[in-house]
Parts: sequence; C-alpha cells; structure tokens
Amino acid sequence: MALSPGTRLGPYEIVSPLGAGGMGEVYRASDPRLGREVAVKVLADHLTRDADLLRRFETETRAVAALSHPNILTIHDVGRDGEVSYAVTELLEGETLRVRLAPGPLPWIKAVEVAIAVADGLAAAHGRGIIHRDLKPENVFSTSDGRVKILDFGLARRKSPLPKEDVTSAPTAAGATEPGVVLGTAGYMSPEQVRGEAADAPSDIFSLGCVLHEMLSGRRPFGGATTAETLVAILRDEPPDLLQAGVTMPWELSRVLARCLQKGPTDRYASARDLAFELRAVLSAASGLKTSLSAHRRPIASLAVLPLVNAGGDPETEYLSDGITESVISSLSRLPGLRVMARSTVFRYKGKDLDPLAVGRELKVQAVVSGRLLHRGDRLVLRAELVDVSDGSQLWGEQYSRDLSDIFAVEEEMARQISENLRLKISGEDEKRLARRATESAEAYRLYLKGRFYWNKRTADGLRRGIEFFQHAIETDPEYALAYVGLADCHGVLAFYAAVAPRDGFPKAKAAATRALELDPTLAEAHTSLAYARHYFDWDWKGAEEEYRRALAVNAGYSTAHLFYLNLLTTLGRFDEALAEVRAGLEIDPLSLILSSSAGFIRLFARRYDEALPHFLRTLEMDGSFVPAHFYLGSTYEQMGRLDDAARELGDAVRYSGGGLLYVAALARVEAAAGRRGEAERSLAALDSNPDGRYVPSFWVATVHAALGDRDTAFHWLEKAFEERSHGLTFLRVDPALDSLRGDPRFDELVRRLHFPGGD
Repeated sequence: MALSPGTRLGPYEIVSPLGAGGMGEVYRASDPRLGREVAVKVLADHLTRDADLLRRFETETRAVAALSHPNILTIHDVGRDGEVSYAVTELLEGETLRVRLAPGPLPWIKAVEVAIAVADGLAAAHGRGIIHRDLKPENVFSTSDGRVKILDFGLARRKSPLPKEDVTSAPTAAGATEPGVVLGTAGYMSPEQVRGEAADAPSDIFSLGCVLHEMLSGRRPFGGATTAETLVAILRDEPPDLLQAGVTMPWELSRVLARCLQKGPTDRYASARDLAFELRAVLSAASGLKTSLSAHRRPIASLAVLPLVNAGGDPETEYLSDGITESVISSLSRLPGLRVMARSTVFRYKGKDLDPLAVGRELKVQAVVSGRLLHRGDRLVLRAELVDVSDGSQLWGEQYSRDLSDIFAVEEEMARQISENLRLKISGEDEKRLARRATESAEAYRLYLKGRFYWNKRTADGLRRGIEFFQHAIETDPEYALAYVGLADCHGVLAFYAAVAPRDGFPKAKAAATRALELDPTLAEAHTSLAYARHYFDWDWKGAEEEYRRALAVNAGYSTAHLFYLNLLTTLGRFDEALAEVRAGLEIDPLSLILSSSAGFIRLFARRYDEALPHFLRTLEMDGSFVPAHFYLGSTYEQMGRLDDAARELGDAVRYSGGGLLYVAALARVEAAAGRRGEAERSLAALDSNPDGRYVPSFWVATVHAALGDRDTAFHWLEKAFEERSHGLTFLRVDPALDSLRGDPRFDELVRRLHFPGGD
C-alpha cells in the first residue's frame, strides 16, 4: 500500500517515498515533535497479516533499537497505526553500496575500510545476541559524510540464551528459523543458511566475505544463471582466487577473504571482532603507516585497556595474556593526567565477545585498547589497537611478532606508542618511567607473571602457588623489587583471611615489602603492601597512613591503595574521608565489587544502616555470589534487627565461601541474637573443634560470646586475640558487633592498649 505525501502514521507525516524492498516500503517523513526528518519503513501488507511474522518484526526491531553503534542504522521507534505497522529510523543521506559498486569495484584500501566498519557493527550486534542474516550491498550504506551503516535487520534473529538483562524482551518461538526454512539473499547466504540450518555469527561473517569479494572484484564469489545454481555453488564451489584473476591487493587480504568464505562455520573467524582486527592489521602492514591521532584531535584523558584475548586458547598461555595486560595498565596508570581503568574493572569483561566501543561507553572513557596474543613455542604474536570511543576511529594499531625473550620490548613499545597517540603532555621523567624495567631477566619476569596470575585467583591455594613463583623469580633475579611486592601481597592476604595465623604471615609480608622499597623506593605497590602490614599487624596507625599517602602520591591511579587506605580511615572513625577514597577508587575501578561493597561497609561501621543497604544490594546485582557483599549485608540486617534477613545473607556467605569460618561465626552471632542459643553454641563448638586444623581467629570467637551475653568469656577471647595480633581488633572502636561490651572497663583498657590516635 503506497502512502501519499501528507499521510500521517502516528505522530509522523510522510514527505516522499525513498524506496521499496521485500519487507516493505521506505519513506522520508517528518517528526514534528522534535523538528527533524526521519525514515519510516512500512511493513508489507502480506507480512502485516501474518501474526507470527508481525510479532517477530516488532520484537526484533526493538532488539536492534537497543543497539547503539556508529556503524548500525539507529532505530528511533516502532509502532502501528490502524492496519499499518512501521519502524522509524534515522534518515541517511548518501548511497547504498550496491549503487556505489555500479561503476565497478572499489580500490582495495577503500573496500577494506568499508569491511572494517561493517565488521565492527556486526560485532556490536553479535555481542547483544543479534544475527543479521541478510548482509548484502543493498544493506550497506555510505553516508555523504563518509560513515558506513548496516541497514535492514529485517531478517535478524536473537540468539538464545539471551543476556541476563534482556530476558524480559525475548522473542517468542516465532522468532527462530524453523528447520528447512531458507532465509537470506542468494549469492550472499552462508552454506548453513542454504541448508536451512540456524544461522549464527559465522554466517554473517561468510556474507561479509561475499560482500568484500564483490567490492574487490565487482563480482559475487558464487554465481549461477538461476537462483538454484547459485545456491548449489555456495555449497559446492570454491570462490575464485582474486590474486590469480589480477585483482590488485595484498596477499594477506586474500588470506583473510579465503577464511571468511570457508564452508564450515568453525573454519571461519570466531567473531566479527577478530575479523575487524585482521583487516586492520592488513591495512596497517600494507600501507606501511601506523595510524595515529591527527593534529586536531583532543588529548585522551581516560582509557580502558581490555584483557588481551588468548588467541590460541591454551590455558598455559593465560598468564601471559593476563600479565601483559596488567603490566600495560600499570605502566600507563603512572602517567599524570590520564585515568586508566583498573585491572579488576576491565577483567570483568574477560572471555566475553563484546564491542570495545560499547565497553568504553559503559566505563565512560574516551578510548579503548584491545588486542590478541598468540603464543607458539618461543614466539609471541601480539596485535593491539587503540580506538576512539566517540566515533569508532582507530587512533593506533600495531602487530608485534617477537621471541618470548623480547617480551619487555613489546610491553615497553606498546605502552609508549599508546601514550604517544593519546596526545598527552608527557615530561622526560614520565618517558623514563614508562621505559624503566623492573628486571632485565625475561625468565624472572615470566615467573613473576605466573605469580600474579595465581595471586589474582584470591584463593588460599592460588596464593600459595603465587608465593612459589615469586620466590623463584627472586632466586632468578634477587634485585627484582616487584617480585618482593608479590610475595608481600600473598603473605599479607593469607594472614588477613586467616588462612595462616597473623604471626605466620604479616612479618613475612612486611619483610618482603621493606626489601622491595630498598630496591625501588618509587613503587606505589610496595608502599601499599608495607602499609597493609603496619595497619593490620603492627597497629601502627600513623606509619600505615604515611605509607598509604606515599603510595597515592607516587601513583594516584593505583586502586588497591585507595581500597586499603579507606579501610584504615574506617577503623579510625574518619568516615567522610573514607567515603572520599571510595569515590576516588571507583573513578578508576568502577566495576570493582569490593570497592562497591566498601561504600556500604563504611556506612555500616558509621551506623548509617539504611544508607548502607543499597550499596550491598547493588554489588550483588553485579555478582550474586560475591561473599563480602553477602557478609556485610547480613551484618547490616543484624544491626537493624532484621534477623531472618541477616541469617539468609550470612547463610549465603557460608555457602558461597565453602564454609568460611568468619561467616560461620557471623551466622552464629545472629542465631544468638535471635534467641536460638543451641544453634549458636553448636556453631561455636564447630569453631572451637576445627577438625581440619585451620587457624581460627580468637576475635571471631569473642564476637559470638558477646552475642550470647557471655561477657567474661568474650573478654577472655579478646585477650587471646590481642596476643595473636588478630586484625579484627583494628575495628575495635567502630565495630557494632561489640556494642554490648562497650562501657566495660576491660573494653576501654583494650582500646587504650591499641593506641588509636586521639585516644588517651
């Protein structure tokens, strides 16, 4: 049904026709509410009459509308006016790739640039579980200002399972392709589409390969006199070799094209993101130019370095991809004027096929670094790129192929080139800091990376493995300061979480951190590790604060220093200062679960319980199994008198931690407060008996006796905690779990012996 100018569809007024296709007609229209022109696609009558197809059209259009990417046509609205169903999109000025190809093929560089833009758009769609299924020159649009847009997701489908946040918008069964139903356009369909099988991301990659082949040669790779012959060719024939046919292009591009057009889905690129990466590498290598910021670009002041993808999939190589990422983050975070997202934030994206631009927008940074690492024998191949989040343009890209022994040079060059392309004002001292090596031994560095890999697991077994690797690194290079820092971190955290007694862990942590500072007084990490031991073991409040401040003066981008310092400020009752440190930490580590929890933890100890709750609940929305959030939420409910809620949350903490004794003690405390003395005493007996020989901090036992009303016994255990130097005592002045003991002279005496600042 053709619409005449002046016809109204909902709030939109038709201006003129733009074109027509199998799914319907497209019109230029006016949106008087916003004073802009838009494009309106009216669904064909025969599709409107099919309830299942109409439902699928509306569902899939809403799914695509949720995408926000510079290479995908923006959908503004979807609606129905009487019997007419329509979708409203941005109005583009320019031409389709089909029109652009009418005079003949494109120069190979221009063809690759278009293919990169399409691959980036597909990667964004695939990351949201949306498969196009009808990619062809008619559905690729070049705007008059040089942008490339993917059009017409009319045959798109959502994959299952859907991302958690999208479950409510899942399509009905009608959204899936029934077995044996062929959808797509002959000549651009993948073999699996021809066979009527479900089309996934590799199917779109095959179609893009067909489009790229046509851009380079002016011909489709698979053709025939009839549609049937074309479909047979897709299943049976190999595409023509364009180099042999005389097409001018690099050999590497022919290799990329051949991989896109493989018959088997698993033989193609695993993702559109990988394909875009390969195409950029071809463009960079063949041109002999490294893309960089032009003179008019603004400086980049915020950056996310995403985890390098372990391209080979070998778990034994994971420590390299993780370690190089972490090292580059650490180097760049030392640059003044640059906010670099912390490791714990960016590593939440690890293993996910996500659009870096979408990640950049989510993290509110101006640029994103992404890359892939392949380790074969003694050879490393690393590809990386820096992309401007505002427009998707590549600011820098490079491929390194080096021996494993040259890993330092790769990291240094990568950090230096990224910093240069950020257009920051960097002093000579900053450049020296970027180039400075912590060790000259490649073997020591490899051992250090393995140590950090196990340290980041944050399990007792992982920390012990980390200690082994850090010690081996020190044996290889006795002056390797960072290896001593790793050793200090492992011993300190083992003691903090009671995997070892304080006297067995913290002195070792302190000695290792002190040695690190003797070797390199400028290490923020070493100052932080030393402060940690002085805080939780020495109870040296002034000395700990000085070390935390030194760490942040050296590197304000070190989120761990903010985290540990806010804990010190909380134990001293300086809650507003602690909240300021949370805010500073979240600026560089916005997805940190422990920092998110700390925003509530401070309010818990400040006894602002209603304010604390939303922070724990928000953390659990990010990760429902995060034990500290369950623990602190349960403790907050306990203080509010919501004992059933407290028992539920602390029970979850016990379950998710695998029976952690801290959480067993906290649950026993709630059982006591609820009048279930028998259950509390049984939990207490389990702590006392401790059949597996684990260290049980006396402080935890004391809190249970306090909840049971056994004051004398509670003070007996607090004395033992003092002798053990249990870190729980650092919270003595502010912990609400001990409120029942306050006012007792024995409590006041214990506070005095801890020499808190401002005390007697």
